[in-house]
Amino acid sequence: MMRKFVGNKLLVATHNRGKLDEISAMMAPLGIAVLSAGELGLPEPAETEATFVGNARIKAHAAATATGLPALADDSGISIDALGGAPGVYTADWAETGAGRDFGVAMNRAQAELEAVAAPEPRLAQFRCTLVMAWPDGHDEVFEGIVHGRYVWPMRGTGHGYDPIFQPNGYDVTFGEMSSDQKNRISHRADAFRKLVKECFT
Repeated sequence: MMRKFVGNKLLVATHNRGKLDEISAMMAPLGIAVLSAGELGLPEPAETEATFVGNARIKAHAAATATGLPALADDSGISIDALGGAPGVYTADWAETGAGRDFGVAMNRAQAELEAVAAPEPRLAQFRCTLVMAWPDGHDEVFEGIVHGRYVWPMRGTGHGYDPIFQPNGYDVTFGEMSSDQKNRISHRADAFRKLVKECFT
């Protein structure tokens, strides 16, 4: 039996505005307001694990312990088959520059690495999301979501992160070309959220 969330305000262990906006939109129909770790001035813990679930657990438990509130964390990224699953857990790291994160830099790196190995088309990829809901007593629940598609170049559209280079199966547009409503219905985060809501919020 999975533990249920009680209350109308959810702490989300993120400092990422795009991620927070997506999560807020998904929680709004449940009447749950979202508060971020960034808004509370919580530090970002070091993500030292080699898996999405490991890093999501670090973030969720750090926020729950610091505030005494249940906390939700997400660790997500893109895995490109021809690069052995990279960038994977290093999805955000590829965007790090001396002046902050720049996902244009990250997408150009992905393109350069694919060209370096002469990766054939179609260049299959997946967006993966792991959600961890943690409580202050140390309990947690884990939910994983995935959406399959392919890497495309050149970049198309806007969106955040790697959205302009990912075209989900069954669509002729990238995540970057979709409206936020359309993306939020089919994304890896939406897949994980449906599982989370079913088990912890209903």
